[in-house]
Amino acid sequence: MYVNAINISFFEDFHLIAFSRLQNISFFLIISILLMYLLCMSGNLIIIMAVWVAPQLHTPMYFFLCNLSTLDMVYVSSILPKLLDFQITGKTGISFIKCFTQLFMSVACVDTEFLLLSSMAFDRYVAICVPLKYSIIMNRRACLILSIVPWTIGVLNSLLYVFLISHLSFCDSKYIIHFYCDIKALLRTSCSDIRHVNIVILSEGYTLGFIAFGMILISYFFIISAILKIKTTARRLKIFSSCSSHLTVVLLFCGSSLSVYMSPDSKNSTELDIMLPLLYVAVVPALNPLVYSLRNKDVLDVLRISRFIS
Repeated sequence: MYVNAINISFFEDFHLIAFSRLQNISFFLIISILLMYLLCMSGNLIIIMAVWVAPQLHTPMYFFLCNLSTLDMVYVSSILPKLLDFQITGKTGISFIKCFTQLFMSVACVDTEFLLLSSMAFDRYVAICVPLKYSIIMNRRACLILSIVPWTIGVLNSLLYVFLISHLSFCDSKYIIHFYCDIKALLRTSCSDIRHVNIVILSEGYTLGFIAFGMILISYFFIISAILKIKTTARRLKIFSSCSSHLTVVLLFCGSSLSVYMSPDSKNSTELDIMLPLLYVAVVPALNPLVYSLRNKDVLDVLRISRFIS
């Protein structure tokens, strides 16, 4: 019976029905999703190209930003185009393979972004709080470690979830009340015992999620403390404005994702579990290029020079 349930699940489609009841605002949804996707892709591509062509941007900070830009483009491309297809065609079916590909990509990207934001916060802490030792601490080897480790942990952790959830049976319902194949939404459709998966989610939320989030907050606490000691008002306001923007986006991403995965599952939480992911799936990836780089004088100077040369 268990093997049959798996085989049936493997060959049948799931149906994502999060926005199926919002046909009256379908056009608005399509335009909003398309706009977010185009903003994310174009903004992040501009950052990567600017860093690639400008030797003055070959620094640890922009190295991490390129990692973040690549991650965001992969993340939104695994979810938003399919969501657009659903809204335009009205077809909600997604195959088992494509659904679990979405699951793998979403978990890997969320986990990697948590750890990558921690690396970026540490980089800013060293740059602002111990600037004289910056080149020693943030050397090439350290930068590679702080970028490779997040990607590796994200991929391995995602493989664990795909393995656990693919071995569940989905014999009662193939309708997923979400706009992509999210972990909690998939678990709601399963007729297997899912307690072991929920234990893993909570355990990793408290270890991986809250530890990474805590490291980010501690780093920014020391950064803000150092900024307040700067005597020049103009310089203090400039650095504080930049760091506050970074921290706002970090809080938006970490707060919304932790709220979804750490909250107890219930029927009443379904609507919230659909709306909150829009923040870290669409809004934050679109904001990251603007907040981290496109407001930065060095990047703007490179873009102006490139436009003048062309």
